[in-house]
Amino acid sequence: MLTLGCARNEVDSEEIAGRLEGSGWELVDVDPDDNPDGVAADVIIVNTCGFIEQAKKDSIDTLLAASDVAKEHGAKVVAVGCLAERYGKELADSLPEADAVLGFDAYPDLAERLVDLLDGHAPEPHIPVDRRTLLPITPVERPAAAAEVAVPGHGWMSGLARTRLKGGPVANVKLASGCDRKCAFCAIPSFRGAFVSRPPDDVVAEAAWLGTQGVREIVLVSENSTSYGKDLPGGGRALARLLPRLANVPGIDVVRVSYLQPAEMRPDLIQAIATTPGVAPYFDLSFQHASAPVLRRMRRFGSRADFLDLCARIRALNPEAGIRSNFIVGFPGETEEDLAELEAFLTEARLDAVGVFGYSDEDGTEAAGYPDKIDPEVVAERVERITALADELINQRAEEREGAEVTVLVESVGDGEATGRAAHQAPEVDGEVVLLDGQVEVAELQVGDLVRGVVTGSAGADLVVEPYEFVPRSTLPARAPAVASGSG
Repeated sequence: MLTLGCARNEVDSEEIAGRLEGSGWELVDVDPDDNPDGVAADVIIVNTCGFIEQAKKDSIDTLLAASDVAKEHGAKVVAVGCLAERYGKELADSLPEADAVLGFDAYPDLAERLVDLLDGHAPEPHIPVDRRTLLPITPVERPAAAAEVAVPGHGWMSGLARTRLKGGPVANVKLASGCDRKCAFCAIPSFRGAFVSRPPDDVVAEAAWLGTQGVREIVLVSENSTSYGKDLPGGGRALARLLPRLANVPGIDVVRVSYLQPAEMRPDLIQAIATTPGVAPYFDLSFQHASAPVLRRMRRFGSRADFLDLCARIRALNPEAGIRSNFIVGFPGETEEDLAELEAFLTEARLDAVGVFGYSDEDGTEAAGYPDKIDPEVVAERVERITALADELINQRAEEREGAEVTVLVESVGDGEATGRAAHQAPEVDGEVVLLDGQVEVAELQVGDLVRGVVTGSAGADLVVEPYEFVPRSTLPARAPAVASGSG
């Protein structure tokens, strides 16, 4: 299994692996150093990303590299995921190195399709459709709850099918699939489909299972987490109600929410994230810009003043809360005044982490047909300009945390060094914590430990912390099987 793209794709890969293992397939590593038994791979599955141009190129390169490896092993290469869903037969025709190109609807019976492929009957390539009026992925009914694990407040869902591919103390949990927003620059709804929430009990059950597998932090992912529950009984406040339940799941000590839309941040949700014990006070807010005219052309809401007010309300509840966001510069029609508005917002907002992307046309989006396109060289210059400002401001924000107490999840230990993340830092994107000897010495630390410490320095977005005590792990139920049987 090879996975590209976002955290949602990582969950899809683990669900695919779980379904396949439940059907008798075995996951192997094609690297001989990691595969001492020498078990040959029959199929290499590449879960592709089709979000932006660079992601598409990375997916194609990975498929070509997988094809080279497959030739050595006599294996087949199968493309799944967003690029396969988005381009389907077009991808298959232009990339014969892929033996099959399958869309989301193939996931429930993927095991059978792979057997057919090995038997010489290649499945027809996926033919793309606009999924905005369809469910994102064919839903599968879960079996009735079983009594294998006692989880407070609900029964254990024995239908969970998921195989952890990375291990470690952090795991993503999918809240929903699809998106109903109509941002002018984004093609995701066309191939991920309409927004569909998972039932709350389903999410809690998966968190409970992960808690028995050594996971201490779960990251809730979706295309738009603030929309969670709008299609469920009780309406759109489901996420604020779900977070305390997840925070009480045995074994799970940190619950983090990602992909939040600023325009949908209700007061109860802000309070739940900022103040609920066990929920990371972390706000991954999709601002995209701060100029009201640019945001309107993007088919989005908000302004510099609106976004500054949101940041102020968050910090009034929790001054140490982390706030991160992404921004697109060079959008069609963006002026110097618009860019100055973005610079003013960044300067005032004091965000903890910032991603800056240059605009480029995406197939099938409204913005691709907009006039007033900006020269790519100018877009690149603006990316460099905003990135330099953001980096400087992020450094200042990290310096402001010196002297503060933080709780750190240890993620790497070796050669006398240890690193991890504080509550305001999400995996892979927001910097890390370097742990030095304090009252707790580095030699005492293990991956998965949760420690409290004092920030003694910073380097860019990274912090230096001296730990002074361990945080006990929450009470666990009896350990569940590593892979639950059934479909999910």
